[in-house]
Amino acid sequence: MLTVGLATCTASAQLSDTEQRIAATVKQRAPQALELLERSVRINSGTLNTEGVRAVGAVFRAELDALGFTTRWAEMPPDMKRGGHLVASHAGGQGKRILLLGHLDTVFEKDSQVVPWERRGDRVRGQGVSDMKGGDVIVIEALRALKSTGALDQANIEIIFTGDEERTGSPREKARADMVQLAKRADYALSFEGNDRYQGQDTAVIARRSSGAWRLTVHGRPGHSSGVFSAHGGYGAIYEGARILNAFREQLIEPNLTFNVGVVLGGTQVGYSDDTASGTAFGKTNVIARDFETRGDMRYLTTEQGERVKRRMREIVAASLPGANATIEFRDGYPPMPPTDAGRNLLQQYSQVSQDAGFGPVREIDPALRGAGDVQFVAPYTTGIDGLGAAGNGAHTDDEDLEIASIERGTIRAALLIYRLTRP
Repeated sequence: MLTVGLATCTASAQLSDTEQRIAATVKQRAPQALELLERSVRINSGTLNTEGVRAVGAVFRAELDALGFTTRWAEMPPDMKRGGHLVASHAGGQGKRILLLGHLDTVFEKDSQVVPWERRGDRVRGQGVSDMKGGDVIVIEALRALKSTGALDQANIEIIFTGDEERTGSPREKARADMVQLAKRADYALSFEGNDRYQGQDTAVIARRSSGAWRLTVHGRPGHSSGVFSAHGGYGAIYEGARILNAFREQLIEPNLTFNVGVVLGGTQVGYSDDTASGTAFGKTNVIARDFETRGDMRYLTTEQGERVKRRMREIVAASLPGANATIEFRDGYPPMPPTDAGRNLLQQYSQVSQDAGFGPVREIDPALRGAGDVQFVAPYTTGIDGLGAAGNGAHTDDEDLEIASIERGTIRAALLIYRLTRP
């Protein structure tokens, strides 16, 4: 017990009086923070459940209104079939301008059989508990702690909780227009996707790889199978498709680059539906395949890397086997967020906050270990870091869970970082 007491005193000594009061407020409200999380998680808000997305937005909007924020709901065009975004602003007169990012939607759609909320001792299992309603609650509770000490009064803070992070609406330029506008006037962006622990240490994100898609379509010369490989029969669509995919694997693998193959269809006739992510194929063993189609995703760390790899993929596709021809199409999604010195400096400030609060340092995580996130849309305009949310396991799976204590840790870290950034 003496060791714990000394550690607590040492941590407290690193915090100012105001910072100690901020941390104490967070700790006192731990039960209420968990209740707010439960209330939001019990509302299904799969991306396509637009009513649920709006309902979760209303829960958090009421909290922000009570904290003195000016809030609005950013509607999306009806044909986008997305719920919209919650936008909030607090106009103070001092310190850096901070943009806080979260999202209201989850991967668990309305017909999901995953239990909405299940307490398991010091953890909670449920729909979107760590990805990322836990992060949204951390934002709300951090601002509440700042408000209780008067530290919010003069702070310049804007917030956007998107309603379609898991399945971004199209066109993306419209879906992220509000976010980009906010980013252009922000000094820093803090994003609250789940916190990852790697090799026993908390981490944060200063770089994320892009997330896009590609589609390979191949047409061959149909004919009797006895003529395959001949000058008149050619190799058919499936052999040509297999050649291309294997060439990708042999020639393109490099650090921070992946190009996953998600689905393959081949035969005399194939069909694929984007709406259902499923397809059909018809073919006979004694017929040279006429059609081949495959789709996948692609992730890279810098624009230069992406353009270079796409160029090489097109060259591989163009070198067709006899009797076949192929085309490849690319669809950009989340832009890359390469590491920067400014991002590293912001992470160092966050890590110092964590150490001063007694939680230990926070390290930079390899971007290859994380997926894509909304912070990438703001990266060209401001300095951002991500992964400041709650800690959990199994995101996007039936066993997604959250460590309850991580809400308190994340809230204290966030509140102290915002406090230090917004001081004059």
